[in-house]
Amino acid sequence: MSRILIAEDEPRIAAFIDKGLRSHGFMTAIAADARDALMMAIEGEFDLMILDLGLPGKDGLQILEELRGQGEELPIIILSGRDDIQTKVAGFEGGADDYLTKPFRFEELLVRLRARLRGREDRTVSEEMILKVGNVILDLRTRKAKVGDRTVELPAREFTLAETFFRHPGQVMSREQLLDRVWGYDYDPGSNIVDVYVGYLRKKLGSKLIETVRGMGYRLRS
Repeated sequence: MSRILIAEDEPRIAAFIDKGLRSHGFMTAIAADARDALMMAIEGEFDLMILDLGLPGKDGLQILEELRGQGEELPIIILSGRDDIQTKVAGFEGGADDYLTKPFRFEELLVRLRARLRGREDRTVSEEMILKVGNVILDLRTRKAKVGDRTVELPAREFTLAETFFRHPGQVMSREQLLDRVWGYDYDPGSNIVDVYVGYLRKKLGSKLIETVRGMGYRLRS
């Protein structure tokens, strides 16, 4: 199981990323300031670091510089509200592997994170990449779904929703949980987008695969 260090001082965003990654099978730890971020990155044996540039105590670019200066090869994804080209260039020149600006969607962060982890030799043996329930299979490497012998194309958001269900077979998932994990912390909680996308999955993967639990949410039949 891959271990992810979340260096983020905003509690709401840190908790959002933490919960989302854990729901997808990752182990996580949070560093809320520069001192802890440096110490944990060097000593914690993590597989990847998500780095906010506005940590208390030291600028994130300085943290990046110190880590690379000490020969630390830990993959680092910068996650920052700074969207100017100068900062992005400085981040990549300083040794960042990727740069994502806030506000962001969790599914994009997840895709970028997995792409960086694919380059790690110790990654593929530790992360479950095939999810199966009944005659439906999700391949996390190819982002493809199969129903029996038939391959089904799922757009990114539909695949992420399906993956969320497949990681929690038999568990009731509320609309709020699904919104949070699939669409992001800043999505309108009054939207019916979850119901719409569950309908898409039922049409493509089987009408009886996801059941409605009245007054609670949805559940994947295990």
